[in-house]
Amino acid sequence: MVHVYEFMWRVLHVLLHIHRTFITLFRIRLRNWNGQLWSRALAALLVPIALSFPKQKKLVPAPGKLVGRRYRWGADGKSLEKLPDHIGLLIAEEEPRYTDIANLVVWCMAVGISYISVYDNHGVFRRNNSRLMEEILKQQQELLGLEGSKQHSVEFLSNGPDKQDHQVLSCQSVVKVLSPDDGKLRIVQAAQELCRAVEQMEKTAKDINVTVLDSLLRESKTTPDPDLVLKFGPVESTLGFLPWHIRLTEFISLPSHVDVSYEDLFSALQHYASCEQRLGK
Repeated sequence: MVHVYEFMWRVLHVLLHIHRTFITLFRIRLRNWNGQLWSRALAALLVPIALSFPKQKKLVPAPGKLVGRRYRWGADGKSLEKLPDHIGLLIAEEEPRYTDIANLVVWCMAVGISYISVYDNHGVFRRNNSRLMEEILKQQQELLGLEGSKQHSVEFLSNGPDKQDHQVLSCQSVVKVLSPDDGKLRIVQAAQELCRAVEQMEKTAKDINVTVLDSLLRESKTTPDPDLVLKFGPVESTLGFLPWHIRLTEFISLPSHVDVSYEDLFSALQHYASCEQRLGK
């Protein structure tokens, strides 16, 4: 046991000499640097402090990063077993955030979804339709870049007074703003139109069927029914979202649209792709 202690003492003695040698070399190098070491040490201290201040200006992503994003989102869409042709964004929250909704719309466009409907129960987006469209175009530029925006052109449709506004031809995606007026109220209006037609002898009672009513409720036969609706918020209700068009629609609930991420959206799309829809069978 004594030999073991003696051996350990000798090892520690050797390490002490090595330590002293390094200290001596460090002091010599320090004198040769003529103060450069202190300036480097000061910079090392100040850089983390400078980085801790809030950023006053948002950095624009490099063009290569934008291309990488577009490629990734497009590849994600192609990787799914099935992708909704028409997706609805149902906002069941009191205070909508336009930037977050615009991000969702642009991401949906980027993965390859052709039709996007935005709906809230209070008609906030319908009343502020222009503001939402401007935010979508802004986020399209920031997330996809100028070249990406050209590749993912968009057409805006509205049922409001400015129905003819914000339309772009040769588009790849269609964005539509909906409100409760497009739901139950539209069904009532269609029924009233049929009743007036019978009253004026333009139609008979035998002419009224599901197909006729369906044609009245659909402004464009080229727009398919929603395949998927993402509901944001704690309310467990469809809140009147197109009751005539959602017979075969899959609903997925998310906690909130505030600060929603692309990963949240893609996770919901993966869930939809794995769902087995029996379609009444």
